[in-house]
Amino acid sequence: MSVPHTQPLNSVLIANRGEIACRVMRTAKAMGLTTVAVHSATDSNARHVREADIAVNLGGRKASESYLQIDKLIEAAKASGAQAIHPGYGFLSENAGFARAVEQAGLIFLGPPASAIDAMGSKSAAKSLMETAGVPLVPGYHGDAQDAATFREASARIGYPVLLKATAGGGGKGMKVVERDEDLAEALASAQREAQSSFGDSRMLVEKYVLKPRHVEIQVFADQHGHCLYLNERDCSIQRRHQKVVEEAPAPGLTPHMRQAMGEAAVRAAQAIGYVGAGTVEFLLDARGDFFFMEMNTRLQVEHPVTEAITGLDLVAWQIRVAQGEPLPITQAEVPLNGHAIEVRLYAEDPANDFLPATGTLTLYRESSAGPGRRVDSGVAEGDEVSPFYDPMLGKLIAWGQTREEARLRLLAMLDEFAIGGLRTNLGFLRRIIAHPAFADAELDTGFIPRYQEDLLPAAEGLTEEFWQMAAQAYLSAAPVTVRADDAHSPWS
Repeated sequence: MSVPHTQPLNSVLIANRGEIACRVMRTAKAMGLTTVAVHSATDSNARHVREADIAVNLGGRKASESYLQIDKLIEAAKASGAQAIHPGYGFLSENAGFARAVEQAGLIFLGPPASAIDAMGSKSAAKSLMETAGVPLVPGYHGDAQDAATFREASARIGYPVLLKATAGGGGKGMKVVERDEDLAEALASAQREAQSSFGDSRMLVEKYVLKPRHVEIQVFADQHGHCLYLNERDCSIQRRHQKVVEEAPAPGLTPHMRQAMGEAAVRAAQAIGYVGAGTVEFLLDARGDFFFMEMNTRLQVEHPVTEAITGLDLVAWQIRVAQGEPLPITQAEVPLNGHAIEVRLYAEDPANDFLPATGTLTLYRESSAGPGRRVDSGVAEGDEVSPFYDPMLGKLIAWGQTREEARLRLLAMLDEFAIGGLRTNLGFLRRIIAHPAFADAELDTGFIPRYQEDLLPAAEGLTEEFWQMAAQAYLSAAPVTVRADDAHSPWS
């Protein structure tokens, strides 16, 4: 969207799959746009394919053979007559080369300019930019020198514990907490290997490890005319291995003054890189109320529905309208904040087996019933196959209420109603989090799940003798009566 575009769009290709593809298509259709789905051979009968107006087969089975093939995606857009490409999240959504290729093909990228993606693509470069823009940073080192001596000197200056992070990373990969100087060299080498394997880039940075931090992020939105707003905040502190599990808005206990301070810092961050469209600036918030820039996600977030729930805004519609050259329709003072919303991510995975991804057929899939304050964004239906080739997220459950407690109880009811058969999921794990007394009391920080692991992941208990006796009786009573043909009165009949 770096080149102003004022011609109305009539068709959009979604370069993604699963629940985000279905969610983008829902808004696009409501706006009267023709929707184009792309798919791999594995996904030929996936829900996003079934719901699209046009579907284009990219071939291949894995993402590397399909959804990550830039040339194939652009060819699909041209062949289908799509004018714009929405990247969703994941895959190529934060790939500056993809954004440039889309623009060079004469198409509209429903995301930020490639230059903004570039600016935030490296964590160390982004921190330097944010420092210049006056955005608060966690004390740390994010320079070019990558030797162990440099990191040891920086860590001693910052003070232990410290956090090693991959400069090109995300999703918790290439991250290590180091408590003592004698552990630094081994942790650095391990993090560098993981970063190289995951991102093809072993460069690291080191920061002060903030104890009991909250993860609070600001939703920003900018148009092509220089206007930028913050649409309140989200608390994403409930995480497992640096991956978000529960998100809510607004952040419990955040004062209006703190919201304004964080929001204005996020807007400065966006404006420093010429941002356009939807983006999220992530902060660490410590117990004293100090906040520090972590990173900026240059795309629509998985958790955007909680922002939509408390503002009444459709962020995908805003993406499309901004891409057409329209100005933002409201001012900062007019941004709504109504009630409270909580979202959980539903995965096909086995919490009892170290959250191993689950695959197979959804022999039973029944979503929570519809109703006020209830929303389910999903990308599957009963009978669908969950493939080993892609992220195992099935969907998201979002509950809204006038108060946080109303939203929490509504979400619990939704989780109780949801039914899935054929493979293992994290439904029970999610319910235990939302029902936990500490969550009910909004005692939130990024150590929540490890702290309450015994409550959230209880050890499996053996079945009682009484159970097995009842099971045997039930089996015998259900067994069909058989009669021997040679002796109808035999006791062995």
